[in-house]
Amino acid sequence: MNISARLVKELRKKTGAGMMDCKNALVHTEGDLEKAVDYLRKRGIQAASTKLSRKALNGTIASYIHLNGRVGVLLEINCETDFVAKTQEFTELAKNITLQIAAANPLYIDREDVPLEVLQKEKEIYRSQLENSNKPKNVIENIVEGRLNKYFQETCLLEQEYIRNPELTVKQLVLETIAKLKENIQVKRFVRYQLGE
Repeated sequence: MNISARLVKELRKKTGAGMMDCKNALVHTEGDLEKAVDYLRKRGIQAASTKLSRKALNGTIASYIHLNGRVGVLLEINCETDFVAKTQEFTELAKNITLQIAAANPLYIDREDVPLEVLQKEKEIYRSQLENSNKPKNVIENIVEGRLNKYFQETCLLEQEYIRNPELTVKQLVLETIAKLKENIQVKRFVRYQLGE
C-alpha cells in the first residue's frame, strides 16, 4: 500500500513518533489514522508524551562555538537519570540543539516563555498593519493569530523547524529522543552570544 507523506506527517504530529514508526504503523493499519495512533500506543512508541510530567533533574550543560569564535551557545538540557545523560543519543541531542540555537537564534524556549507585553506588542503591530484593509474584525483576528503563530515558529526554539531536517520541529526531535531513551527530557535554558552584540 502506498502511504502519502502528508498522512505520515499528520500521524507524526499527533503522536510525536518517528517517521519510520509512523509509516510502518500506517502500512500495518492500511492507512487508517486512528487505528495507527492506537497501534503506536500499543507498541509503546507514543509513550514519550506520558513521560513529559516526570522530573528531569540530571542532564548536561552543552556548549558550541561557531564561526571562528564569533558565535557561542551554552545550553542546559535535563533528563531523569545520570545514566541517560551519558548516552550517545542524549549527547547528540544536546549537540544538535546547540547547533540549532547558533544557526536559528531563537529568543525563547517555548511560546509560554514569551512575555505578555511582547505578545501584546506583536498583536498591536499586526492589527495596525491591517487597519485600512476593510476586512471584518473576525477575519483580522484570524490573520493576527496566524501571524502570531508564525512569530512563535521563528522565535521559540521548540517550535522552530529543525535545521537538519525541516520536516521536524525541535520539539519533535526531543520527543523522538524521549521515545528512544524512555525518559523525560527538558530544554531548561540557553544563552547565545554573538561577537559585537
